[in-house]
Amino acid sequence: MKIIFTKDVRGRGKRGEVKDVPTGYAQNFLIKRGLAKAATKANMNTLKRVVANEEAAYKAQKADAEKVKASLEKDDTIVNFKSKAGTDSRLFGSISSKKIVEGLDKQYGIKIDKRKLNLPEPIKTLGYTNVPVKLFKGVEGTIRVHVTEQD
Repeated sequence: MKIIFTKDVRGRGKRGEVKDVPTGYAQNFLIKRGLAKAATKANMNTLKRVVANEEAAYKAQKADAEKVKASLEKDDTIVNFKSKAGTDSRLFGSISSKKIVEGLDKQYGIKIDKRKLNLPEPIKTLGYTNVPVKLFKGVEGTIRVHVTEQD
């Protein structure tokens, strides 16, 4: 019996796959538990529409991430901060990923989730720092952060 998996089933198939399985297994286990549907014409057409919609949404999200990456990597996009520092240019305090995201939003109107920043530890020194950002699968950008001494 041909079925369409609606959820991943370990060892049998992934969501959206169409496979041929024994009739008893399909009717008594997979379909009964909502793990699969019978591969009728109507269900196949629905599957094609769902796959097309998911693909379009994926492409739209990737295009948005590319736009954000382009605006982040412009030459004039530098997030500036002023902070108190000691004589050895170490900050009193630090610049965290949350502050970087807030500064980016205030200065340039670009909104990014702070969890997308790859900042292992907060910035604790004056000067320029490049912070890598994973915007989307396969789309990575860099935020330039400039920390100057407060007067």
